[in-house]
Amino acid sequence: MSRLLRPADIAKQLGISTSSLRNYEARGLVPPAKRAPNGYREYTSEHPVYFECIVAMSPGFGMEITSSVLSLLQRRELGEALWLLNDAQTAMHEDRKMLDEAEGLLIQIKEEKTRERTRKNIGEMARATKLSASTLRYWEKEGYIQSARTNETNRYRQYDLFQEVKIWLLKSTQNAVYSSDVVLLKQAIAKLSEGDLHTLQALIETARGALVQRNREQLGGLHRLYQLCTELKLI
Repeated sequence: MSRLLRPADIAKQLGISTSSLRNYEARGLVPPAKRAPNGYREYTSEHPVYFECIVAMSPGFGMEITSSVLSLLQRRELGEALWLLNDAQTAMHEDRKMLDEAEGLLIQIKEEKTRERTRKNIGEMARATKLSASTLRYWEKEGYIQSARTNETNRYRQYDLFQEVKIWLLKSTQNAVYSSDVVLLKQAIAKLSEGDLHTLQALIETARGALVQRNREQLGGLHRLYQLCTELKLI
């Protein structure tokens, strides 16, 4: 018979609150706890491994994916859980390619390979970046990007290479786990002065560093996930 554990002991071990444990249980991330005669929760040896997995996975994958994966594991659907994680890692690889695209365009600007500043209208930019026109309008409204207007009559939006670099940089954050670092990066993009190539290069490097960190966090999460799968005898 497995030893029953108190919530306070697990919370102390993981450095989180007992209310976090209750919240994870309420959201279905772990199996329901047994109740003692006095009504207190009693966790089995399985539960700490679930909680350790949540704490380790959420920084790199986010709570939405973590929740879905652990719900699938409880239903013993390991294959579907692994495909979800595969999709998340594929998305991160795409983020890296977006930063490569941004840096490539920035190099073009620095080397003045395009004497005439190439401009795209909103439809062309949407197709080039595979974003919706409404996303571009929203980013412009929020001050992240700026467009020139063709003339006073039609007022069509036009984006130059500098703005296109910012758009690729912004797009690379769409799959990122929400954090204060992502917020700060977007704020820095909004404050960026037109033509400030040095700062734009620094922001791309910051985004690359965040991507490397997320990669490491995902590795740590996958390590704990493997331990959970072993505990559940799924592998």
